[in-house]
Amino acid sequence: MSSHHHSDSPKGEAVSLKEALEERYLAYALSTIMHRALPDVRDGLKPVHRRLLYAMHVLRLDPRAGFKKCARVVGDVIGKFHPHGDQAVYDAMVRLAQDFAVRWPLIEGQGNFGNIDGDGAAAYRYTEARLTDVAMALLEGLDEDAVDFRETYNGEDEEPVVLPAAFPNLLANGAQGIAVGMATAIPPHNVEELCNAALHLIKHRNASIDKLLEFVPGPDFPTGGVLVEPRESIRKAYETGRGGFRLRARWEKEELGRGQWQIVVTEMPYQVPKAKLVEKIAELITARKLPLLDDVRDESAEDVRLVLVPKSRNVDPQVLMESLFRLTDLEVRVPLNMNVLSGGRVPKVMGLREVLREWLQHRMDVLIRRTYWRLEKIAHRMEVLEGLLIAYLNIDEVIRIIRFEDDPKAELMSRFGLTEVQAEAILNMRLRALNKLQEIEIRREHEELAKEREELQALLASEEKQWSRIAWEVRGMRERWGKKTELGRRRTEVAEAPVVEVDLDAVLVEKEPITVVCSAKGWIRALKGHLNEEAIAKISYKEGDSAGFVFHAQSTDKLLLASSSGRFYTLEAAKLPGGRGAGEPVRLSIDMAAEDDIVALMVHDPKARLLLASSEGNGFIVKEADVLATTRKGRQVMNVKAPARLAVCRRVPEGHDMVAVLGENRRLLVFPLSELPEMGRGKGVRLQRYKDGGLADAVTFRQEEGIRWAAEGKTARLLQDITPWLGRRAAVGKPMPKGIGKGRLFA
Repeated sequence: MSSHHHSDSPKGEAVSLKEALEERYLAYALSTIMHRALPDVRDGLKPVHRRLLYAMHVLRLDPRAGFKKCARVVGDVIGKFHPHGDQAVYDAMVRLAQDFAVRWPLIEGQGNFGNIDGDGAAAYRYTEARLTDVAMALLEGLDEDAVDFRETYNGEDEEPVVLPAAFPNLLANGAQGIAVGMATAIPPHNVEELCNAALHLIKHRNASIDKLLEFVPGPDFPTGGVLVEPRESIRKAYETGRGGFRLRARWEKEELGRGQWQIVVTEMPYQVPKAKLVEKIAELITARKLPLLDDVRDESAEDVRLVLVPKSRNVDPQVLMESLFRLTDLEVRVPLNMNVLSGGRVPKVMGLREVLREWLQHRMDVLIRRTYWRLEKIAHRMEVLEGLLIAYLNIDEVIRIIRFEDDPKAELMSRFGLTEVQAEAILNMRLRALNKLQEIEIRREHEELAKEREELQALLASEEKQWSRIAWEVRGMRERWGKKTELGRRRTEVAEAPVVEVDLDAVLVEKEPITVVCSAKGWIRALKGHLNEEAIAKISYKEGDSAGFVFHAQSTDKLLLASSSGRFYTLEAAKLPGGRGAGEPVRLSIDMAAEDDIVALMVHDPKARLLLASSEGNGFIVKEADVLATTRKGRQVMNVKAPARLAVCRRVPEGHDMVAVLGENRRLLVFPLSELPEMGRGKGVRLQRYKDGGLADAVTFRQEEGIRWAAEGKTARLLQDITPWLGRRAAVGKPMPKGIGKGRLFA
């Protein structure tokens, strides 16, 4: 659409849709940001909460008064102040009363206000409410011109723009909100800690974030839990106003006797509905995603008690909990995004210091406004007292004037030099007040007021006095809601995350016996169970393929595969294809060149060592832990240049002290294992020298046991006396004993 205005268009002004939309959307966005979704940094409230508290204040629902029906409060709020849905208002009201949702409840509820399982409150015709002490502190001074008022939406009433807030509500109770294009997420905090930080800020305007974190180590959630966020990341979050905290359920191991135990969760992470969590855990157990867990039971009454039953008593509780933390809401990330309205108008993201500073500045504004208000009241009362004193000293004449004069007010004013205020006060006096009027009383009250006026004027004249007054107020808050009180004790523990070195992926697989089968051509599969010799002999292979490697393993094992190019690969037993059909080519899961052969395939044992030997007669020992590869590409361990290849990869059992090497020339050489170096990767050292041909096989053994070798078609035979073939590493060796056919060389 053109954005030119066509004055000649008959239907009036043409407006660009783009401009119109932009303008209206911006208007909507701003109104959402300011009037709905973001809290004010000064009192930490959004309009709906402020209106709720104010409506209850007008209804005089203070903690000493009785309860009133919530329906009455909601009606007042939507009738006078907040033209929105009643349910939305009631929901906001319910939340302010839930001690598991709000760290410092602002409303005391009577009746069913929902629970930690996520059940809702009863309808508002059944529930009742009144304000709490914390809410009273937020409202304190409201009737003393502490804050500005504005007209309500229909112009019939007035409402406060912000509350006086004699309580650090923004951080203490936190806030959640989603506006247009911006969000707020502030977790709750401990009041004593906030007060300590504020007191420090009053003295040191530019305190460092590190200093403030000595007072405020982290959030304090109503539902407790354990904070496991690293300190450095907490610091960054509070410095910038953006970040997050990892929060975990609190748990303990409960001994049941005879070595049996269970885990009991006693505190849930903030805002996780317990019933939903229990359901989720049960689903995961059914889906076999939590192999270490047998059952979950909710035995909660007033307190949280979630029982987790392990599969067996040999499970490590720490590992069990780590697997639950990873897969369920027993660990959550609580975001921090201190996006608040500064001065009630400008949305911005503030750090901890700035937020506390703006609150203190607001307390200063409130203090000064209340002081001026009180001074005005004093001036008025002193003026009245001076008038009353004159009346008292001339009481008979005053009575005569009031009884007989046509215009007593003017007469009093001219006769005694009274002001209009004083004359009004005298005329409005009740007769019964006459017996109370005494010169001493009047003068005493006048003196006290004069003294108070002096103090207040001194307060207004000195910023230092103002700040020390605010510090005194903050200390009062700390006293009232400090950690010694039931409400004020810290509930969330700030802890280091327990460092549990766990390979969770392995733990999360059910441990089951399997038989790994890999054909000569590299087709691999995993059959269930540990098959016996007979069953293994019956395994069928594809046409033109034959047996390669067959061995027993557990589904939780890692498998090590060595290829003829000297590269090592890692396979996870749990990810092998099942036993139907011929399996899959192993090359689907690793990047192994087509011309490479599989030299060895075995269960990985991180404690073991391997003997590697190349076809050209080089070799070395390598720790198995050092050949583990994390990627499909594998890891180059033995350096060989084609046409040479890795020919031997054999595990070196504990106690083996000798090496036997056999050349293609049928010469055998035996030397001590100690002559071989242990390396991480490389070409290795010369094992045996050849004129022509290369290495056929190599093996390690124990000197007293001798070498086992397999003749073709016959069972393994033993070469007990090896003395004739003993030599130094890299020697030529002596011919093999007679009777060794062309079969497998070493058993």
